[in-house]
Amino acid sequence: MALQNIGASNRDDAFYRYKMPRMITKIEGRGNGIKTNIVNMVDIAKALARPASYTTKYFGCELGAQSKFDEKTGISLVNGAHDTAKLAGLLEVFIKKYVQCYGCGNPETEILISKTQMLSLKCAACGFVSDVDMRDKLTTFILKNPPEQKKGGKDKKKAMRRAEKERLKEGEAADEEQKKLKKDAKKKGASSKESTAKGSKKKATAGGSDEDHSTSPTRSRDGDHAAADEEEDDDDVQWQTDTSIEAAKQRMQEQLSAATAEMVMLSTEETEKKKHATHKDGTANGSAKEIPDEKPAVTKPSPYKELIGDIKDVMNALLEALFDGVGKGFAKEVVKNKKYLAVAVPDEGAQTLLVQAIEAFGSKCNPEALKEVPVVLKALYDGDILEEETVVDWYNAAVAAGKDSQVVKNAKPFVEWLQSAESDDEDGDE
Repeated sequence: MALQNIGASNRDDAFYRYKMPRMITKIEGRGNGIKTNIVNMVDIAKALARPASYTTKYFGCELGAQSKFDEKTGISLVNGAHDTAKLAGLLEVFIKKYVQCYGCGNPETEILISKTQMLSLKCAACGFVSDVDMRDKLTTFILKNPPEQKKGGKDKKKAMRRAEKERLKEGEAADEEQKKLKKDAKKKGASSKESTAKGSKKKATAGGSDEDHSTSPTRSRDGDHAAADEEEDDDDVQWQTDTSIEAAKQRMQEQLSAATAEMVMLSTEETEKKKHATHKDGTANGSAKEIPDEKPAVTKPSPYKELIGDIKDVMNALLEALFDGVGKGFAKEVVKNKKYLAVAVPDEGAQTLLVQAIEAFGSKCNPEALKEVPVVLKALYDGDILEEETVVDWYNAAVAAGKDSQVVKNAKPFVEWLQSAESDDEDGDE
């Protein structure tokens, strides 16, 4: 069955995880009794997490024709002959009005009916509550036929996302296994060469001192042959540079780690030199010298701490430069500029600094921008810039530290959504 992305705005996204079947229609009957049968309406409705009667009724309201959905047989009929493309276009409008979150565009929403008979969509990802236009004709039908509330249901979309991560981990483990096998094969080849060389040496020793002189040219020739074999093996190897984004990020991380390690080593060497100089000065005359009333030395921060502080300043400056003065529409600006944030976040440590920078930046934002904090975190999570563990650890640390900033409060729905996805997947594994 052919699948397509849910939502017209995500049509060209090859990696979009939310899919639905392509609509299939069939014209039935003749004359005044002609009807259009949406063959796979039940499958489409399941993918959208909406009753099939809602979509069928929406087609009838928009086309001004009678429509009927049979709950027992699952047949969806609309009076009149209607083109598949036209019905598919109406379905996209239905998705935009009654499925997608008005904040982040995620289709994981639930229809809520208030005590005042008003409809709204609550997003499970960002927590945003979207108010549905009650002037639409379908709202009356929904109020009379409210959706069934889910009780302990397991979200298949979340399970699919977890399965994708598991497959990636399995692939990495397989790559590591292949590397180990290649290393073992090289070690076996080297050990066989060493055993051959040892055997020739034993034979030469058993032959006596006179034979040592005669066999020495032979041993040298064997060494030359071995060296030639190694050179031939090197010629077979084709050296090339991996230019992928993942390899570039890994090289950046290795360079940063090497620079950090070198700075830490320098600070350690300086400390050891100072200790050695103090020890030497105190024991030169056989007794330690007393230094009267000296001012305590001012401790300077280590190069590692200075480096972390510099990175924090750079991250804060980046957010200020990209989003200074942004109010409503903060999330859209983040989506537009996420490529700059992706470059600035090569590893998990940088992810933590980015979330902390967002927290610091949020304290300066106006209330309209603060409301979009969960949508911003969701956009960065979908863009693989922030990992789930990083966001959850940051939030738990902030709560444990007693922080009650508005950024932390607004991030709560998104963090709860991540944790609920984790618990659902663990239940599914059991």
